[in-house]
Amino acid sequence: MDNLRQQKIQKYEEFVDKRLKPDLLHATAQRDKVFEQQKTFADLRRNIENLEKNSVTSLRTLVNLGSEVYVQAEVSNTQHIFVDIGMGFHVEFTWSEALNFIEKREEKIARQIEEYTQLIASIKAQIKLVCEGIRELLEFPAEKPAPERIF
Repeated sequence: MDNLRQQKIQKYEEFVDKRLKPDLLHATAQRDKVFEQQKTFADLRRNIENLEKNSVTSLRTLVNLGSEVYVQAEVSNTQHIFVDIGMGFHVEFTWSEALNFIEKREEKIARQIEEYTQLIASIKAQIKLVCEGIRELLEFPAEKPAPERIF
């Protein structure tokens, strides 16, 4: 194999290892963070709906003070709650206001998940394309396509 072809192969491999794979890991990690936000808001929505359904006006709960240290707290009026809106800010909402905010936030989160999923698919396609280019440079026969999975 000539030297020029070997250099091209090395450049493609470096591009995959130093650019595409880290980008894929980063995009996957970011999407996982958004999935966690989605779960948090779904849990909050479910809790508010349970409070409304059961007409809860006061409750006793445990509050995390940090470092997994908890203290018992009594909430005398549950009609207003504080919701973390990001960047360390909390806003006091009524139950209906909180549910409206959560609905809008869940829509935004769903769009973010879709964007990250498309980005991940694009990066995977780029990796596959570069690997196919390397295969052609090495003059290996094309891989047989994997049989489709039926779920």
